[in-house]
Amino acid sequence: MTTAPVISSKGLDLTFQTGDGPVHALRDISLDIEKGDFVSFIGPSGCGKTTFLRVMADLEQPTAGDITVNGTSPEAARKARAYGYVFQAAGLYPWRTIGGNIRLPLEIMGYDRADQDARVSRVLELVELGGFEKKYPWQLSGGMQQRASIARALAFDADILLMDEPFGALDEIVRDHLNEQLLKLWARTNKTICFVTHSIPEAVYLSTKIVVMSPRPGRITDVIDSPLPKERPLEIRDSPEFIEIAHRVRDGLRAGHAYDV
Repeated sequence: MTTAPVISSKGLDLTFQTGDGPVHALRDISLDIEKGDFVSFIGPSGCGKTTFLRVMADLEQPTAGDITVNGTSPEAARKARAYGYVFQAAGLYPWRTIGGNIRLPLEIMGYDRADQDARVSRVLELVELGGFEKKYPWQLSGGMQQRASIARALAFDADILLMDEPFGALDEIVRDHLNEQLLKLWARTNKTICFVTHSIPEAVYLSTKIVVMSPRPGRITDVIDSPLPKERPLEIRDSPEFIEIAHRVRDGLRAGHAYDV
C-alpha cells in the first residue's frame, strides 16, 4: 500500500502585497515529500526557498493552490506540533542556560518537569552536547549554538524538521562537521527534513532529494532524486556520482535564470 506524502503542495502560489505593489514570491509549486526524505531547497537569494518553508510551517499563507502537512492543513499540523523549526540564527536566549533554552518549548507546551529533564538530556546526547546543559550560549562556539538550536527543535519529538540555512554563517570546517553530524542524526531519528541552503556541495551531500528553484517568482526548475548511498563520508564529494549531481544542480540554477520573470 502506498503511503501518502508527508508534505504535498499542488499549484502553490504566494503573492505579498506591499506599498510598492505586489511581490510574487512563489509560482505553481507542486511537490511531494515522503516520510524519511531529506529534501534540500537551493536557488538564488530571494527565490522563495524560505517562504516555501514558512508556508509549510503556517507562518505564511499561500494565495493560491493547496498544501498539506501530514494530510492536514499547515495550521492543523502546527497545532499538532508536527514539526520543529531551526532558523538561520541559533536564537538562544543569553540569560538561559543551554538546557533552559531547550526546555523552553517544553515548558510552554506544559510537559512535567521529569519529562522535560529526560527530553533535554536525550536531545543533548543526540547532538553531541552532553555535559553542556548548564553552560550559557556565550560559552559555546557558533557551531555548538546551532547544535543546541537543533536540539531545541527536536525536544518535543516532532516527525518533521524544517531547517532554514542553519549553517550558512559558519566557516567551512565547522560546516562540514555539522553536515556529518546532521546526517548521523537523520539516520538515527528517521525524521523528514526540509533544508534550505545556498551551497551546492551541501545540498548534494545531505539530500535524498534536491529541489532547484528559479529566481523570483520562485518556481521549481528541477527535482533530483539522489542515487548516493545513505552512508556518506565527506570523501564522497570527490566521487564521479557526486560531481555529476552537482553539475545537474548547477545546470538547473542556470536554467532558472533563463526564465522570463
